[in-house]
Amino acid sequence: QLQLVEAGGGLVQPGGSLTLSCVVSGFDIDSYVMGWFRQTPGEEREGVSWTAKSGLAYSPSVLGRFTISKDVAKNTLYLQMNNLKFEDTGIYYCGRLTTYTLSPGAVDLWGQGTQVTVSS
Repeated sequence: QLQLVEAGGGLVQPGGSLTLSCVVSGFDIDSYVMGWFRQTPGEEREGVSWTAKSGLAYSPSVLGRFTISKDVAKNTLYLQMNNLKFEDTGIYYCGRLTTYTLSPGAVDLWGQGTQVTVSS
């Protein structure tokens, strides 16, 4: 069964940190491009970061603050988020990508999402 399950979201103050995880079953994450995306109410879903054997990429809005990684043995994708800002608030999704891009249109498999709220 193909499944992506995110966890680790929560409420955090500005400047704080969170680590999201995405446990994957049904396929090997090291064989695919895997990414993180987020969506706020009224906005379109946007790409945050992707990783693959060939490299990785970040959205300019999170570069230097977020770190994407994966544990192949656990078949799990991570997103370490530091120095969080109000505008980082949203539902964060992991996704399996069909190519090297931050475009949500290239995702063929989504997780259910985890809420991240940055508030004082």
